[in-house]
Amino acid sequence: MFAIPGKSPVTLTQAAVRQIRRLMEREGAHGLRIGVKKGGCAGMEYTMETAQTPGPHEEVVEQDGARVLIEPMAQMFLFGTEIDYETSLLESAFRFRNPNVSEACGCGESIKFEDAETLSARMQAARAQG
Repeated sequence: MFAIPGKSPVTLTQAAVRQIRRLMEREGAHGLRIGVKKGGCAGMEYTMETAQTPGPHEEVVEQDGARVLIEPMAQMFLFGTEIDYETSLLESAFRFRNPNVSEACGCGESIKFEDAETLSARMQAARAQG
């Protein structure tokens, strides 16, 4: 839907690849579905779930055996995002390094994105460079 030929909408670190492959294997899943929804103190939250089949118009990103399915409504918001998986003494979690986020709450679970015009202009510029 918002794809740029030859350019992946998201990239995965090797830690994220390993964790997504583990989830796919453990759940017998086709991939990890990523989206966004309204919620949280900053206005939006990421959603993640294992998926058995890709949905209509989902962007599919495959990297080193890991597969991410991006919901159509999330594609514009996730363009240019690096997904990582970090483990610390207290928690293990996916982390999104998203250039489209204008604000995030202190807990890191809730985000606010640039306005649609800014996101659209960024994607047009990337298409022109691609």
